[in-house]
Amino acid sequence: MRCPHCGNFDDKVIESRTLANGESIRRRRECNGCGYRFTSYERIEDKQFMVIKRDGRREPFDRAKIERGVQRALEKRPVSQMTIENIVNEIEDASVMKGKANHEIASIEIGELVLSKLNEVDKVAYIRFASVYRHFEDMDQFVKEIQKLGGKA
Repeated sequence: MRCPHCGNFDDKVIESRTLANGESIRRRRECNGCGYRFTSYERIEDKQFMVIKRDGRREPFDRAKIERGVQRALEKRPVSQMTIENIVNEIEDASVMKGKANHEIASIEIGELVLSKLNEVDKVAYIRFASVYRHFEDMDQFVKEIQKLGGKA
C-alpha cells in the first residue's frame, strides 16, 4: 500500500482488527521508508445483486422497496414491527439464495415470495398486496383470490 505521507510502497502491518461483524478489516500500517503510521480498511466487494423488472430492465436490489410494500400491506393490522422485520429478512435471504448463481432475480419471483410470507402471517395483508401486485381491476378478481385462500364469498 502506498504511504500517504511519502508515497513509498513498502510498509508493514502493525495491527489488524475485524470490524462490522467480520465484513471489514481495519489495519494499522507503518511505512518502512519514513516511519509514518496510517490506517487502511479492507471490505469484500461483491457483485451487485440485480432485479429483472417485468419490462426487462435491470435495477439494483432494494430491500427498502420490499419493506415499504410489506409495511403498506400490514398497515393497521395486528402485526408487530419485529415480525415485519423478520418477514423482510426472510424475503431478502430467499431472494439472494434463488438468484445466487447469476446475481439476479426476476421481480415476479420477489413478488411471489412476498405473497407467500404475507399469506402465512395475515390473510388481509395478503389480499391487499395481491390486489396491487396482480393489478385487480374488479370485485370478481378479489372474490376469486379470497376463494383461493379458502374463504367463502
